[in-house]
Amino acid sequence: MTTAPRSRRLRRPVVAALAAVGIGTMILSGCAAGGSSSEPTKLTYLKNTENTNTEPVFNELAENQCKTENTALPLEVSSIPQADLDSQIQLLASQNALPVMFAAAGTPAEGAKLDKAGKLLNFETELEKLGVLDDIEPAAISTIKNLYGGNFNFLPFQFNIEGIFYNKTMFAERGLEEPQTYDELVDVASQFEADGITPFTASGEQGWPITRLISSYLFRDLGPDALQKVADGDAKLTDPEYVAAAQAIADLGAAGYFDDNIASLDIDSSYNELLTGKAAMMYMGTWFLESANDPEKNTVGVDNIGFMPFPAVEGGAGSIDQYPANVGLPQTFGADTYTPKVADWLKCITENYGQVSLEQSGAISGFKSKEPVTDLPALTVDVQDRIAGSTESVLWFEALFNAKAGQDSSKNASLLVTGQLSPEDFMKLLQTDLDAG
Repeated sequence: MTTAPRSRRLRRPVVAALAAVGIGTMILSGCAAGGSSSEPTKLTYLKNTENTNTEPVFNELAENQCKTENTALPLEVSSIPQADLDSQIQLLASQNALPVMFAAAGTPAEGAKLDKAGKLLNFETELEKLGVLDDIEPAAISTIKNLYGGNFNFLPFQFNIEGIFYNKTMFAERGLEEPQTYDELVDVASQFEADGITPFTASGEQGWPITRLISSYLFRDLGPDALQKVADGDAKLTDPEYVAAAQAIADLGAAGYFDDNIASLDIDSSYNELLTGKAAMMYMGTWFLESANDPEKNTVGVDNIGFMPFPAVEGGAGSIDQYPANVGLPQTFGADTYTPKVADWLKCITENYGQVSLEQSGAISGFKSKEPVTDLPALTVDVQDRIAGSTESVLWFEALFNAKAGQDSSKNASLLVTGQLSPEDFMKLLQTDLDAG
């Protein structure tokens, strides 16, 4: 999945990102004072190299809003490729040498394991003590609890909801309103297809933009715990009601409602289809706002792009206001290195991160902003309002899958909508992966 907007205004780093080569030794030595035996002398922060969003915000905080905290406990940032992050965190955890703050592993299951081992800070408890728990959006807390074993043990430095972005002008020209039910969505798609306009663009190369449609249908039909039941063994993807969701999305493909070249379409090209007026709708997360707000990419105009939730399935147990959500750049604090100076930093971050992130790049996080940012595009404000008004979120199709099921899901999604793989066989493949552990 693509990440949220990169900052447009980068400041000189407080400490340059360390090279991946030799990082284990560097982090170990940097955390030697931050182990369980003594207090940390720096706010050591290990992030994945691919994350270019959080460091500029932290540099801003260290230089300004959290200058006092940074003087007492200087920020030190180091980076490592995401592919190597899991093993590095496991190594540091085994040696009781975790940094003060570090990025989440590649899968939520790894984060949940660290939490069970007592390695992570309980933010619900600590932020309550600091009097700043209310500075976190409730929907972001709900998402983290759903992902990481039921506890609020990661911080939402990015927060995305998902839904359908659409061309408002195309809808208005045809007198179409936002569909409230799935049947209405299909009717809208049929009108665009009849007019020679691609109803839905999606990246089959990535796969997950297609499987997100399946999980959205499942959540609306069976309720917000539909995939948790599969993870708990109380249901299977091969059950008829689960296959029905895959069938619904396969039917969209059979009707010709996706791009003709969906199997080879990459993510940027799918964005381009919507932003240049070649497609009417696209299911995507709100990290897409960066592209939608960029006039060089968005030739239809930011005012012509709307956002709506995935519609209800008639008679379903889910609710249209339960947005699929993710915390694309979750970070956490180690329990063993949490001291009063670290607590001061945590409080300052919680109070200021949301505001600085918005002001720097328009990036929405799970932290509330203190003051409104008045020059934000209307689409971004709409998303902010939806997040602020949401108290419950759901996950996405592969969120609780093991690695093999996740890979097979993305790899075979385009085959489902091009008719090369039946809904029954698609779901059977994934359930077999899950059963194998």
